[in-house]
Amino acid sequence: MTNRNYQTAARSTPEQGDSKKESSTSRFAKSAMDSAQRVGSETASTITGQVKALLDEKVGDGADVVGHLANSVHIAAENLDGNSPQLASLVRGVADRLDGYSTDLRDQSVDQLVRAASNYTRRQPAVVFGLAALVGFFALRTIKSTPVRGATPNRSRLTQAGGFNGS
Repeated sequence: MTNRNYQTAARSTPEQGDSKKESSTSRFAKSAMDSAQRVGSETASTITGQVKALLDEKVGDGADVVGHLANSVHIAAENLDGNSPQLASLVRGVADRLDGYSTDLRDQSVDQLVRAASNYTRRQPAVVFGLAALVGFFALRTIKSTPVRGATPNRSRLTQAGGFNGS
């Protein structure tokens, strides 16, 4: 081995050691990243499952409320029977529908409800848009009619309404 070949061999050995260190570090980093992704995925899956279970429970609670409302409407229909049988029949029909909705709601998961709402929105976009506008209108009216805390009554408003102006 000549002096020149020995120098070349000596130079390549540290570079090979560096590439081994880099590949070892790279493998370790990849392994740590894969492990973190797996743990993150498992955590997200667990949280998603818990949230869905909680929402399904709340759907069941909502179905119970609708069921109680249906029972109350049935009682109202019975009270109306003596005075107004036609109105009692109409109220009984509403109670039956509410009872049916309660039963249907109890048998569905949150995913099924979201899917049904999405399908209805695709079939009837005008109805959904109209309901959204109506809800927005009522929300705006409610917000506007709520008095501001700490505000004093406006005397000019009382005067315009024909109220007593103090003179």
